[in-house]
Amino acid sequence: MTESTQTLETRLSLIHQALEAERIDQVTEVLTDLEPAEIALLLESLPASERTRLWEQVPPEVDGEVLLHVHDEVRSTLLKDMEPSEIVAATAGLDTSDLAELFEDLPQQVAEDMLLSMNALQRSRLEETLAFEDGSAGRLLRTDAIVIRPDVTLETVQRFLRWKDVVPDNIDRLMVVDRSGKFMGILSLSQLVTSDPEMAVAELMNSEVDIIQGTMKARDVATLFETHDLISAPVVDDDGILIGRIVIDDMVDVMLEESEQALMSMAGLDEEEDLFAPVFSSAKRRAIWLGINLLTAFLAAWVIGRFEDVLSKVVALAVLMPIVASMGGIAGSQTLTLAIRGMALGQISRTNRGWLLRKEVGIAALNGVLWSLVVAGLAMLWFDSLAIGAILAAALVINMLAAGFAGIVVPLTLKRMGADPALSGSVVLTTVTDVIGFMSFLGLSTIFLL
Repeated sequence: MTESTQTLETRLSLIHQALEAERIDQVTEVLTDLEPAEIALLLESLPASERTRLWEQVPPEVDGEVLLHVHDEVRSTLLKDMEPSEIVAATAGLDTSDLAELFEDLPQQVAEDMLLSMNALQRSRLEETLAFEDGSAGRLLRTDAIVIRPDVTLETVQRFLRWKDVVPDNIDRLMVVDRSGKFMGILSLSQLVTSDPEMAVAELMNSEVDIIQGTMKARDVATLFETHDLISAPVVDDDGILIGRIVIDDMVDVMLEESEQALMSMAGLDEEEDLFAPVFSSAKRRAIWLGINLLTAFLAAWVIGRFEDVLSKVVALAVLMPIVASMGGIAGSQTLTLAIRGMALGQISRTNRGWLLRKEVGIAALNGVLWSLVVAGLAMLWFDSLAIGAILAAALVINMLAAGFAGIVVPLTLKRMGADPALSGSVVLTTVTDVIGFMSFLGLSTIFLL
């Protein structure tokens, strides 16, 4: 057990005991030294009744930050318990990108009140951010970039920074723009403080930098930050006008969300699902994928039913039949997982997917032959039948080949159709391996044993 886990468990225990004993002062004491993200984790780790009582004790000045860190489903339950004036006050000090993240979850009246409480510049910036598609770089950008002109001296820039008094977080570079606001390059802080103050910005600025379009997908931006070791990067519109910057801490959040989404999607769940949501709502959400899986199971059962005669005459087939489907399912899941990972990282494209398909089919063929010999030998010893062993081996090879093929083709096809391969790929793949496994095994048995 890690130290961080022990700390969370200890805090949860203290909160639970304090709430049960109505010792609100102890609750306040626990919350005092916590960061908003830590408070959010506590809220997500409590049942609804205790969560509501804890939320009432969260200091109002951090309400907005806490709302940003909780999952969407938890956030919606917390917002329901807040007065419109409380929500407006909680969001007053948030950055534009943070406001945009919360804005679409707010009740209409609260959203209108929030807009009325803003000045013209704040309202304009929020509207510009909301104009970008959710999940794009434009939704993540910060408007606090420090911009300078190329024709001023470093000494002038230094005086300007001293005059500002406060510098935004994660500032490692200054953005250089022309008079129309078009991005020209960056000046690093290290250059600013180590170079001759009489030099002009244009002499030192670097124009060969990574530029992010506002429409770029957030996951692609995260990959760019990871591969280029960026701390911040400029964001421009279609005309090259600087509209803000993206910083590393926002990208860390994106990376965590992507990994959590991949993990939850493998089980057909939403990464925003509330672990402590009411039984009925959780059951309803999961029932959808259980229903889809049931339909595919009936399809596999229907295939088995087509071979009722051979099953009734050769009982050994019923015993061995699950082996073919199981081996194909595992092999296909391995390929599917690698394919989804490669797609998420942008590693699979039209230029290499054919090679990848041939590779996975080759792996499936080798493993199919190897394990079919093992399984066939065991089956022959078990049932004293060379024919059953040979049929089992052939069916296993066929299903392993189908699994390797489907493990690549299924996620690519689902992505082209606009579906999430991580969410639905395993269901489709299981259907393919079950149907082909049963059909090949029972079909060969019908041909050679009856």
